Amino acid sequence: MTLAAATSTDHRSALALAAVCLSALMFGLEISSVPAILPTLEQVLHADFRQLQWIMNAYTIGVTMVLMATGALADRFGRKAVFVVSIIAFGLASLACGITESVPVLIGARFLQGLSGGAMLVCQIAILSHQFRTAGERGMAFGWWGVVSGVGLGFGPIIGGAIVALWSWEWVFLVHVALSLVTLLLTLGGVRESRDPEATRLDLMGMVTLSVAVFCLAFFITQGPELGFDSPTALSILAVAAVSFGAFIIAEKVTSRPMFDFSVFRIRLFSGAIIGSVAMNISFWPFMIYLPIWFQAGLGYDSVAAGLGLLAYTLPALVVPPLAERLSLRYQPRLVIPAGLFTIGLGFMLMKLGSGAENANWLTMLPGCILAGIGLGLTNTPVTNTTTGAVPAARSGMASGIDMSARMISLALNIPVMGFILVEGVLSSLRANLPPDTDASTLRFLAERIAAGTAGSSGQEVSDAVVHHALADGFGQVMLYGGVSVWLLAAVSFVVFGQGRKVSRDCTA
Repeated sequence: MTLAAATSTDHRSALALAAVCLSALMFGLEISSVPAILPTLEQVLHADFRQLQWIMNAYTIGVTMVLMATGALADRFGRKAVFVVSIIAFGLASLACGITESVPVLIGARFLQGLSGGAMLVCQIAILSHQFRTAGERGMAFGWWGVVSGVGLGFGPIIGGAIVALWSWEWVFLVHVALSLVTLLLTLGGVRESRDPEATRLDLMGMVTLSVAVFCLAFFITQGPELGFDSPTALSILAVAAVSFGAFIIAEKVTSRPMFDFSVFRIRLFSGAIIGSVAMNISFWPFMIYLPIWFQAGLGYDSVAAGLGLLAYTLPALVVPPLAERLSLRYQPRLVIPAGLFTIGLGFMLMKLGSGAENANWLTMLPGCILAGIGLGLTNTPVTNTTTGAVPAARSGMASGIDMSARMISLALNIPVMGFILVEGVLSSLRANLPPDTDASTLRFLAERIAAGTAGSSGQEVSDAVVHHALADGFGQVMLYGGVSVWLLAAVSFVVFGQGRKVSRDCTA
């Protein structure tokens, strides 16, 4: 290769990395910046509590529905082509979010944002895996991807609040129109096309059945408290999810080219890393949506101070990924990933102790927040690099689809699960501290308002001490759930990894 050719290749790779990182930034911001504007949407658009939940959940559910289908489509038609389409769709959906004055339209546009954002996410990993081949290059690329992804997710609440303070809530969405245009130009100039030469047909049955199963299960978890988990409607939705998932398994077994190749789970490195994906998203990421409520309603900080306090939770995850990649190369992911998960769990347990302290404040929460962030930083990029590096390069689209599906399905389910645990913990505390003849429906209404941090607008005469104690009890249960569950999965991941060989990152197509 001549010097000119090498320089051109390096330039294109730099543009490709910039495109992938910018799209990762947009994806993360649309998860973490929107919670900061929900109170504004409640006032301006007159959205009720359930509608506000759906403004958040529509995005996550949309992401979960498209992940595996995108992996198959990218393998078949080309990762660059699918990436370009998803960027354009994300920009148009963001425009719709920013110009609407209707809550139902906003929810629908958020769902479209999730579909296109999920497609971008899958393509990001497949593009990096193909564009950067050597161990050093891939480690560098995934390190930057992890840092920028963390910036989008970690700084989202502060960025969203700042945009609302300086301009208006619409610009939280409209800013992505301009970012999408820049990302599109970088992609066209830098990303090299790649596809799986053996992906000659699409697994339509697998796409449809998995999407239906994921949507119905997420809907059941999200709406279960309102419908009643044992109501005929809820049970019917759960039954549809179960039947669809069963049909999906059958479809993947009988098709000659499944989009979800179950044989990859025989690879210990792949399976151990996927468990790490699930563990991060039943603990760290869903709790980030609720932690600002504790800082504001539980500790009494304003939105700016709460956003700054959240940095202790997210900043470590931004600076640790490059170190995590180096540790993975030296000590192997089978040790680094379970260690990172254990560290997240330890952070949750310290946060539980800090939240239950007599004079709880940001200092009592600080050690646990920092430790959880360090644990995520040790786990996140090694998980991604391991899942794609453990399979042949031609199937990187499928592998990244499974990885992201594990992450987003876990996130979509555990956002409402943590919300349910929080409300039930608050409700249990209220029952113990309020008169026994208090109406059950009144108690539940009050518990939901306390859990949302809006007890002051509930119209109920309950002392501040009772409200604070109930909120602390509820958050203690959520932190216990996050810590115990991630510890259990850390142990499972370690066992599954076993004595697996070191991941080869020098895969060729």
